[in-house]
Amino acid sequence: MKEMETKLVLLGTGTPNACPDASGPSVAVVVGDRSYLVDFGPGVVRQAAKAYRAGIDGLAVKGLCRAFCTHLHSDHTAGYPDLIFTPWVLEREEPLQVYGPKGIRSMTDHIMAAYQVDIDFRTNGFEKANQVGREVEVTEIQPGVIYTDDRVKVEAFPVSHGTLECYGFRFTTADRVIVISGDTAPVPIMEQMAKDCDILLHEVFYTKGLAQREPKWQKYHSTVHTSSVDLARIASQARPKLLVTYHRIYHTEVQTNKIDIAALLKQREDAIYEEICSGYDGKVVMGHDMDVF
Repeated sequence: MKEMETKLVLLGTGTPNACPDASGPSVAVVVGDRSYLVDFGPGVVRQAAKAYRAGIDGLAVKGLCRAFCTHLHSDHTAGYPDLIFTPWVLEREEPLQVYGPKGIRSMTDHIMAAYQVDIDFRTNGFEKANQVGREVEVTEIQPGVIYTDDRVKVEAFPVSHGTLECYGFRFTTADRVIVISGDTAPVPIMEQMAKDCDILLHEVFYTKGLAQREPKWQKYHSTVHTSSVDLARIASQARPKLLVTYHRIYHTEVQTNKIDIAALLKQREDAIYEEICSGYDGKVVMGHDMDVF
């Protein structure tokens, strides 16, 4: 049924860089009127509201009740307090369910403690807000099936992002299989989990751009992220119906001069696309905020 079709909505495709054109990393798998968020970077709730206004019914703010966290880096979690409290203020009437790596429970507890004055005022002051919508049900995950309901099965698989515990996710619905990489260096399991999937959403960095940076940054990025050349190899093995890139690392410094940064980033984006396509003959899209697949 068309009303239950699965969509992938890119709410934020950015990196730690404070780029005004790319919000913090966050995407939504939407099945009918229900959403499943992956990561909650800066701006997540307002981006969801923007998508809802554009016609994605599953991203109504008070319906943001299920979220999955790939890892605990700040660019992927800085919107967590927003996700906990804003939908509650806007009358979410069920707990937020959050699934993530070890440490997500402690992070949640500290956020709740930090906002205790606000919680007390809203529940015991003039508003008399409901007691349930601010609650967070946290599950610290391990590899394997971590969530199922009548619309989706979610599998977590370990990826490689330095010393941080980090996961990719595979979503299986009635009409699609969507794999989301999280932040990772190339790992063999990605090819297995993404084999013949409908969409592979994967992070990437500009290969030639990294070669222009200092040795310490070359070592870091090559250890914890995936180059366009390596992504082409992964996609050639996995053969997704559609490869979408996000969390693109361009390896260019934003200067406070008259350089046209937007034009430079577009040039680097085109270069990443060319690097991928030089080693992969499938369909590739450079994802941007508010794209829907």
